[in-house]
Amino acid sequence: MYRPNFYESTCLRCSETVYQVDRVGPLKDFTFFHSGCFKCVHCGTKLTLKTYFNNQHKQDDKEVYCSSHVPKSGPGHLDQTSVGIRQALNAPRTNKFVNEQIRGTRSEIDGGPLGGSRQSTPNGYGGREVSSPSQNDSDYKYGRFDASALHIAHALKQTEIQKAYNKAREKPIDFYLAREEQAHLEMKHRKEEDDLYRKFASKRAEEDRKIQDEFQDEWERELQRLTHKFEKELATSRRSRDEANILTLRHEQQKEDLEKNMTLRRSKKKESITRKMLEHERYETAALVDRQSSEMLELISARRSEYMQSESIFLDDEFSEGAVPVEYPLNAPIPAPPAVSKFQIYTDPIEFEDVDRIAISVAQEDQKTFTDLVRQLVGRCTTDIEKARTIFRWITVKNLNAMHFDDDLRGDTPMGLLRGIKYGTESYHVLFKRLCSYAGLHCVVIKGYSKSAGYQPGVKFQDSRFRNSWNAVYVAGAWRFVQCNWGARHLVNAKEAPKQGRGKNDSLRYEYDDHYFLTDPREFIYEFYPLQEEWQLLKRPITLREFENLPFVRSLFFRYGLHFADEGYGAVVFTDDTGAATVRIAMPTDMQSCLIFHYNLKFYDSDEELSYDGVSLKRFVMQSVIGNIVAFRVHAPCSGAFLLDIFANAVTPQEYLTGEPMKFKSVCKFKICCEELQTVMVPLPDCASGEWGPTKATRLFGLIPITHQDPLIFAGRSLDQQFRMSRPLTDFMATLHKNGIEEKKLAKYVTHSTLDDIVTFIINFPEEGQYGLDIYTRELGAPQHHHHHNNNNSSSSSGEKHLLTHCCKYLINSSKRN
Repeated sequence: MYRPNFYESTCLRCSETVYQVDRVGPLKDFTFFHSGCFKCVHCGTKLTLKTYFNNQHKQDDKEVYCSSHVPKSGPGHLDQTSVGIRQALNAPRTNKFVNEQIRGTRSEIDGGPLGGSRQSTPNGYGGREVSSPSQNDSDYKYGRFDASALHIAHALKQTEIQKAYNKAREKPIDFYLAREEQAHLEMKHRKEEDDLYRKFASKRAEEDRKIQDEFQDEWERELQRLTHKFEKELATSRRSRDEANILTLRHEQQKEDLEKNMTLRRSKKKESITRKMLEHERYETAALVDRQSSEMLELISARRSEYMQSESIFLDDEFSEGAVPVEYPLNAPIPAPPAVSKFQIYTDPIEFEDVDRIAISVAQEDQKTFTDLVRQLVGRCTTDIEKARTIFRWITVKNLNAMHFDDDLRGDTPMGLLRGIKYGTESYHVLFKRLCSYAGLHCVVIKGYSKSAGYQPGVKFQDSRFRNSWNAVYVAGAWRFVQCNWGARHLVNAKEAPKQGRGKNDSLRYEYDDHYFLTDPREFIYEFYPLQEEWQLLKRPITLREFENLPFVRSLFFRYGLHFADEGYGAVVFTDDTGAATVRIAMPTDMQSCLIFHYNLKFYDSDEELSYDGVSLKRFVMQSVIGNIVAFRVHAPCSGAFLLDIFANAVTPQEYLTGEPMKFKSVCKFKICCEELQTVMVPLPDCASGEWGPTKATRLFGLIPITHQDPLIFAGRSLDQQFRMSRPLTDFMATLHKNGIEEKKLAKYVTHSTLDDIVTFIINFPEEGQYGLDIYTRELGAPQHHHHHNNNNSSSSSGEKHLLTHCCKYLINSSKRN
């Protein structure tokens, strides 16, 4: 029976059904419009989400107006039509709907499509005591953020109620500090650094001599002992020539074994000592850079203050008329949570297009001094944010790990400038701090733990295995995180490095991860935990145990604006006694039409075991999309621990339908623990991989479900399914799957018919049980060579299937009782 749902609503203007592909809304009181009906009710002017208004005098009036005809209050009233208030009130009110989806009654899918019908808590803990941050704390909503979060940023941008960080623009450093004076201090620092590196080289050579001498003495003693033993054995008894030869051969072999053993031991000891020395060298280098950075900042601050006594340093004189501009602090402020979010500073990296271009250009050449390098980078920057940005982009573009160095590096050579990177004594973070000091920016290196390579959810941070470093730089009036190592992505056209002599206009494409530039603390804490609590920059710091329990999310999770649809998720998710646990992720409205998810399930402690009793573990997970929620329902086939890896990619339906392989990237991982299993789990029918339910059909083909909107269907011995085509489709086909029965034997039980824009699938089940239904189609006039997307059965003998694209699939429980 048909029932209204999120896919089909009624247009307020014409009262006809409005489908998802042609929908504007939800707006006031959860109303919808056709895009063609979204006009001013008074004059018929075409409206957008930026230009429409509601009647603020009559709350019952759900109609939309243009700015000229919206009913307004008289003069002298500060009411709901006031600037700012009006726009906020007119913002699309999607929160109520989303909350109903998140908090309201769950569909049958959460009841256990694979057998169990019991419901568990979001992370399956039940009555288990969980040591995780309180979700009731308004300042502490992991996975569910406030107005600065990415998942509602688009709504704020559409209604134009967000205000970018307004920073006074300053004159460049050339105005108040002569290049020669800065270079003179750098040369003093370079001499100190040269002395330190000579000290390192001398210490290494001394240690190398000590090891050589120590093992040479031991080698001579052991060789003398073996020779004495050999001579004694020859002399103590009369030996035949053959016996003497055997003793001689054995002696030679013993000498050879001794030499091999001594060489191996010497190499291991040298490696151990070198590692300890390098750690000490890094500490000394960091201390030197820390002191030198302070001296450089003092010089810049002094010259800046002198200049300001004679004339203004600000470019925007009109800025200071209304408010006193905040000067950059002379001394490093104490760590504290930032007052505004990253989104309020900039909404799109395109805003830095000019300074990014400078950084990429400077990275193509080599500089002999840090003064030259930083002046080239920040010479045209007028804010502290731009300075930090161009240094960050230079490091992410330069790809220091792949640079080729000459063996003999003098300090005044271009690559000698970065010798600390070559020798391993200077990290990206120390280099970033050094460059920031030359630009007049306060910067610190923070040490702590990170959920880096090799980490899996549930791992404890007990040793130095996951120790890491990152930066905090003081810009936009607060300390903000920068992680140059994780932000660096070095992709050029065909993964080739730029060739010497190539023109600057060549179309080189540098990719990087913008998430790690000025990252908000509440997002940064998911991956990084500082040893010093105050450098969490959170209003309520968390403990190391709470950090371990936070869900393991990647930067892509935040870039796509995702958040967890339920509270209480931890890194480890426990199943109920039926083996069931569900992870539910919410998407922002503007990403619903382009985000595609995928998953992988494997045994926690094994990279190879991807099956159980010959059945892929993927068939024990049901992925479905309802509204803006994507759910992953896991049913463990046995007791034990599993690793659920969730992937995503943003592609348009047109890109999806080209048949080109898609690259999915991980957005989050969970450890799924099944401590006790009281029921036998059966795998899902062997359908095409990917999500269950009709959402995919609507997203790709505009095929609207009329009779069944949920991925799970409870049916009797027969089933009629209907869809409405919002655009012409052709060549429908459906295949039925059931565990233990060949697909060919089930083919005769599925038929379909098309009448006008309605397509009907009729299934008569041969027996009771659980079935999977795959539906395929293609657009009218589409080339007949589409790949069979994500299909586990692509080797099927059905030639027709290869001409079609997978449209959607359903899980059907057939029983006489239904």
